[in-house]
Amino acid sequence: MTVKKYDGSAGGWGALLSTTKHLVKSENVARNMRNLLKTNQDKGFDCPGCAWGEAEERGRISFCENGAKAVNWEATSRRVTPAFLRQHPVSWLAQQSDYFLEYQGRLSHPVRYNRNTDCYEAISWQQAFALIARHLKALEHPNQAEFYTSGRASNEDAFLYQLFVRKFGTNNFPDCSNMCHEASGIGLRQSIGIGKGTVTLEDFDHADAIFVFGQNPGTNHPRMLDTLRHASRRGAAIVTFNTLKERGLERFTNPQSPGEMLTGVATQISQSYFTPKLGGDMAVVRGMVKALCAVDKIEREAGRASIFDPAFIDEHTRGVEAYLSAVEATPWEAITEQAGLSRAEIEQAADTYRQANNVIITWAMGITQHKHSVNTIQEIANLQLLFGQLGKPGAGLCPVRGHSNVQGDRTMGINEKPGADFLDKISEVFGFQPPLEHGHNTVGAIKAMLAGESKVFIGLGGNFAAATPDTSLTQQALSNCLLTVNIATKLNRTHLIPGQESLILPCLGRTDVDMQATGPQSVTVEDSFSMVHASAGVVESDTAEMRSEPAIIAGIAEATLGKAPVDWSWLIEDYDRIRVLIAEVIPGFTGVNEKIKQPGGFYLGNSAAERRWQTPSEKAQFMRHPLPQHLLPANLRELSQDPVFVLQTMRSHDQYNTTIYGFEDRYRGISGERKVLLINASDITALGMNNNDLVDVESLWPDGIERKIYGFKLVAYDIPPGNIAAYFPETNPLVAIDGKGDLSDTPTSKAIPIILMPSARKGDEINIVCS
Repeated sequence: MTVKKYDGSAGGWGALLSTTKHLVKSENVARNMRNLLKTNQDKGFDCPGCAWGEAEERGRISFCENGAKAVNWEATSRRVTPAFLRQHPVSWLAQQSDYFLEYQGRLSHPVRYNRNTDCYEAISWQQAFALIARHLKALEHPNQAEFYTSGRASNEDAFLYQLFVRKFGTNNFPDCSNMCHEASGIGLRQSIGIGKGTVTLEDFDHADAIFVFGQNPGTNHPRMLDTLRHASRRGAAIVTFNTLKERGLERFTNPQSPGEMLTGVATQISQSYFTPKLGGDMAVVRGMVKALCAVDKIEREAGRASIFDPAFIDEHTRGVEAYLSAVEATPWEAITEQAGLSRAEIEQAADTYRQANNVIITWAMGITQHKHSVNTIQEIANLQLLFGQLGKPGAGLCPVRGHSNVQGDRTMGINEKPGADFLDKISEVFGFQPPLEHGHNTVGAIKAMLAGESKVFIGLGGNFAAATPDTSLTQQALSNCLLTVNIATKLNRTHLIPGQESLILPCLGRTDVDMQATGPQSVTVEDSFSMVHASAGVVESDTAEMRSEPAIIAGIAEATLGKAPVDWSWLIEDYDRIRVLIAEVIPGFTGVNEKIKQPGGFYLGNSAAERRWQTPSEKAQFMRHPLPQHLLPANLRELSQDPVFVLQTMRSHDQYNTTIYGFEDRYRGISGERKVLLINASDITALGMNNNDLVDVESLWPDGIERKIYGFKLVAYDIPPGNIAAYFPETNPLVAIDGKGDLSDTPTSKAIPIILMPSARKGDEINIVCS
C-alpha cells in the first residue's frame, strides 16, 4: 500500500491514462474503443454507470473515466463458464476478493447450485424457470417471496417485473432505492408533492449559484464535473459542503479540452468549500436561514423590501410562520456545535445565497444516509421555498441519483408502498386487483428472511449481500431461503451465499445487442432530470446462452402464471409492445415509442417545476423540525468508555457501487489497499497511535451483537476531528440493521458509531490483491 498526496486536478491526464489502462485490461481494445464512442449517444447505449443527464451536444464524446471503466468491465471477452464453476467450489470462491470474482468475466450459462459438490452446474433455461415456478407456487402466501431490483434494470424490465410480482400477489419490492435516495423521495413528496428533483440539466446553464451537499461527483458521477465546470467558468458561484475535501469539487481539468490538457490549466469548481461534521448539514442550512432572517429583518425595518419572496410564499406555500418560529428558537450555539462550522462560515454561505437570483441545491448520499435525512432534505426545501427558488429557470432541487435507472424503476412501479392511483390503473388496464397492503423494503426483507417468514429471494441485478447493511445477518438471511435466484452479468458475493437451492441466470448487459423475434431491441432509462431516452447495445458476441432481463422475467412469469395477465412471450418479441402497456399505466409515456426516436429522448415533466403542488393542501409545505438533539445519540456513546467516532462508508475512485475495478483511489492518494480508515491526524495522536498503525474496528449498537472488522490501516487525512471515512462493502458489517433513517428506513451508513483498538492481528501482513 502507498499513500501519496495527490496535487493534481480531477480529470486531466490521470483520467485519460486510467481510461486507457482499463481499455487494455478489457482484452477487447479496438472493439471497446468503438463501444465507448457509442456511449450516451443517439442510437447508442446508455452508460451502465451513473444517472447524470446528457447535454444536447451531438457528436461530442459523452463518457467519463468511470463510465469507460463500466463499459470495459462489462464488454470483456472473459467468461465464467460451467467448466470454470465445476473447477472452483463455492467455498473456495467465497475466500476470494470481490475484485477477483468480477474480473473472471461474464456469466455464460444458467447454473444451479449442487450442495453435494459445492459447485454450480449447468441447467437449461426451461429447467430453471420450472424450478422457480415450483418454489413460488409452493409458498403458503405470496408475501413469502422477496423480489429485489437493482437500479441498473431498464424501464421495460422494471415494468414487467412489477406486473408479474403484483399478479403473483405481493408488494415485496426491496430495492436499491431503499439504501440510497429513499429519504429524498419521502422528504420531497411531503414538501413539494413529488419525490423527484425539479431541475433539468439546462437549468445549470442559468443558475447564479449552485450549492452542493454531501457528494463526490469526481468519483461517483464524473460527468457532473463538466456541468459544474461550465457553470464556474461563466461566473456561477459554487458552494460545497462535504465532510471530506474531494479533489473533483476543488478543481477540474476537462480531458476533452485540448487547451486544458496541453497547458495543464484547471478550472476552479468551488468558490467556497466547507467541511461540516458528518450529519451536520441540517444545522448548516438552519444556520443559513437564521442568518438570512436577520438580514431580512434589517431590510424590512429600514423600509426596504423583504429579501424573501413574499408573493411566492403567499400564493404557493403553507406553514411559513411555524417554520420561521422554529428557526428563531434555534440558538446559534446549537447550530455551530452540530454543524462543525463557525457562525462566520455559515453567514458567508448565506450571503452567497442571498446575492444569487437563481439557485440550485444538489445533494447525494452524504445527506440521505443519516437518521434525520428526511428532515435535512425538508430543511433544504424550506430554504428554497423562502426565496421562490422552484419553478423558474436556473433554480430548484436536485437529488443526484446513483445507478443509471434507479429513478426510472420507481416511475415504473418498483415500490413496496405503491400509490392508490397506480394500483387502480393496474387494475383497470390488466383486469386484476393488485395487492393493497404494503410490502417489504430492503431492511424488512432481510428481517423476514432471517425470521424464516420469507423463503424465496429473486434478485434482478445487483449484489444484495455486499450492498446491504449488517453483512453477517444479511448472509444468514439469504442462506435461510429455500431458493435464491440471481439475475446477473458477472459473478459476485451474493452468488456465494446460496439458499437450500440456488440459481444464477446470466443476462445481457447494457452494451450487448438484444436480438428478439422482430430484430434488435432497445430499452429505455430515466436520468436524474426526468429525461427518458432509448438505449440499444452495440456488442455482438458469444451471448447465445445469455438472455435479456425482460426475457428472463417473462420466462419466470409464464412458468409461474401462464399467459396471465398478459402473453409474456408475445411481449418479448418486440419491446414496443411493452412500452405500449407502460403508456397505458404511467403518466407522461403517451406516444413513448415515437418520442424515444428523437435525439436525447423526452422530458416526463415535473409538477413542482410547474408550481403544481400534489400535496393534501395543494400547496408546497414548509416542514418544521427541531435539530436533532445529538448527531450521535447519547445512548450509543454510553455503550463504551473509549473515544467514540462517527464513520461514513464511501466508494474509492476505482469502484462503482459494489463493483471493484481496481485498487487506485487516485484523488485521495491511496493505492494498493482498501482496508484503510481516513482519520484526522489529531485523533490518531489522541489515541496514542501512529499514522499507518493497524486497528480493529467495532461498531456500537444496543442489541448485544458484536460487529467487528479487523486489520484496517490508519491514514491521516483532512477530515473533521471525530469523523472517519472508509470504503464499502468492507465496512458494511458495521452497519446495524436497525440503524436506519427516520421514515426512510435507509441504513445510516454515513453515521456509524465506532471505537478503535490496536489490531489483534498486528503481526499479520495486509493481504493486497492487485492486478
